[in-house]
Amino acid sequence: MVKPKSRLLLSILYPVFFVTLLWIIKLYELITQTSLSHYGLFPRTVQGLLGIFTAPLLHGDIGHLLANTLPLLVLGIIIFFFYRSIAFQLFFWIYLSTGIWVWAAARDSYHIGASGIIYGFESFLFFSGVFRKNPQLLALSLFVVFLYGSAVWGILPVQKGISWESHALGALAGLITAYNFKKEGPPDKTYNLGDDEENERIYMDSIDEGNEDSPIQLPPNTIIHYHYKDEKNKNNEEQNKA
Repeated sequence: MVKPKSRLLLSILYPVFFVTLLWIIKLYELITQTSLSHYGLFPRTVQGLLGIFTAPLLHGDIGHLLANTLPLLVLGIIIFFFYRSIAFQLFFWIYLSTGIWVWAAARDSYHIGASGIIYGFESFLFFSGVFRKNPQLLALSLFVVFLYGSAVWGILPVQKGISWESHALGALAGLITAYNFKKEGPPDKTYNLGDDEENERIYMDSIDEGNEDSPIQLPPNTIIHYHYKDEKNKNNEEQNKA
């Protein structure tokens, strides 16, 4: 069993690694005084196909990268913490789907930046809570709306120089991914109070977390199945055994 502290550290590690990679690339451009924008995604061209993989790693300037850094960290940590069993699949599906669709449908211009991934994460977290009808994940959806609800304007072609196509198609990728993975990831926890082995496991987990002297605390929204035998059936069993 992964302890909460280790789980949080792992959830932080992967988004930090990805964001660090983005900064290394931008620092390389600044130090060498070169631009890698020509490795961006140019729709419907053979050379632009490479941009499906490289465009999210490139940013126009420091301001562009700064604007994407915090959302990538916050949303990435949430994804890897709450959806750790499918987090890598979510990341790659959103990453590749957004790139492929932008290549197929966007304007004839170089598209760069990780904002498509950000919109994909936002959309996934919101719709995943809606599709699953899980109170905890619904609360998480509302939290994401509170943080980044104003980002919805980014999917409209209202600002020159912004790849609104990446935003809109990233959001679409997040929605579709949320639907496709609605039965995977964090399930509602169920405990069977008639199962001695299960009860022992729960108790041992509570000891591992330093709660040996406290009663077992079941998580919110826990589903409990009771198993019991009435006295009549119990007497019949005793007679049959005799």
